[in-house]
Amino acid sequence: MAALRPGWRTALSPFCRAFTGPCYRLSPERGAERRDAAPSRVSRFCPPRKSCHDWIGPPDKYSNLRPVHFYIPENESPLEQKLRELRQETQEWNQQFWANQNLTFRKEKEEFIHSRLKAKGLGLRAESGHKATLNAEEMADFYKEFLSKNFQKHMYYNRDWYKRNFAITYFMGKVALERIWNKLKLKQKKTIN
Repeated sequence: MAALRPGWRTALSPFCRAFTGPCYRLSPERGAERRDAAPSRVSRFCPPRKSCHDWIGPPDKYSNLRPVHFYIPENESPLEQKLRELRQETQEWNQQFWANQNLTFRKEKEEFIHSRLKAKGLGLRAESGHKATLNAEEMADFYKEFLSKNFQKHMYYNRDWYKRNFAITYFMGKVALERIWNKLKLKQKKTIN
């Protein structure tokens, strides 16, 4: 797993720096409740306790997405908590959608290959003992059919994905403004004293 590099903050503007908090702690894992249809291969890796970053893990076996271990600031505001929870929910939603979609894809692909091989009078294994396959043109029929059949599902997914990402961006802006405001108030207190 990799952490975001500590030197990346120096290149950011003060507005963007407001997104980065002082230090974070690991949020509770919710991997078991993450998806019902496809099982998860949860990484046993645990980020160091003193780390101040979100950690990105290896690709999930079923969804092919990289899970993120989110950290919680020790002095997390209610707005920051809402943003983090929205990001976690979006990640879990994404993981579940793609795990289920990939499971369906693999299952239907195998069924398509079996039916085409059976129609040709071929078995699952070639004479050489290797697994029998179809050529690219024959598989193109499957890909076209699969995409057409799942067009509506992908359209709804894209719509929801945009809604969630706009909401996350909105809350990131609110959190950034809240942090800037808090820093300005702190500077005013120091100059008054």
